[in-house]
Amino acid sequence: MDEKLSRKAISAAVDPLGWRFVLGVIRTCVPVGSLAEAVEVAAAVCEPAAEGRLRLDLRDRWVILTLQTPDIIWVSPADIELAGRITAIVRGMGRDTTGESAQIMEIAIDAADIAAVRPFWKAILGYVDETAAGGPTDPLVDPLGQRPTIWFQQMDPPRLERNRLHFDVCVPPDQAQQRMQAAIEAGGTLRYDAEAPAFWVLADVEGNEVCITTWEGRD
Repeated sequence: MDEKLSRKAISAAVDPLGWRFVLGVIRTCVPVGSLAEAVEVAAAVCEPAAEGRLRLDLRDRWVILTLQTPDIIWVSPADIELAGRITAIVRGMGRDTTGESAQIMEIAIDAADIAAVRPFWKAILGYVDETAAGGPTDPLVDPLGQRPTIWFQQMDPPRLERNRLHFDVCVPPDQAQQRMQAAIEAGGTLRYDAEAPAFWVLADVEGNEVCITTWEGRD
């Protein structure tokens, strides 16, 4: 089985390459000027070693590259090595890699009985079990990899005074303060920071909550 590296080690290895570690993957964006250029970049970085590890999202302004080892649902040394090769290819094309838009969003559902509610969300969204994680309380993922992962948070006791679905906005550590400040200036409030920098809880003017999360403070 591939080695499961610490969050700190992953971040230290990939940040100089223009990649960022966020939510169990490493991700970068390559700016392009057209969809045709995006296809050119995608064709250049695909190689046999990338099969099963590399996910590509092509747009007319960006190629978004994501790496993860599916068997461990985490970043392995092979992913980091591949990120280095991809960065060299991209830079050889006169382009660059940037992790400035590396955020990932999840949806968290509070539940008293996770095993009971999970099948409903799996069915209604057309989601599937996460690779190597198909237990009755494990997250659910979009089979096309486009929509947010759904995960379930144990609720005990019931909290009727607050929303039971919330977004987790997962960002690189150096982007968290800027994102929170922008939210506060837009009318939000900081509700909870006792477990920062792993996560902060903010709310809009009506009390609907959202978490800003990073990898720090979790190893």
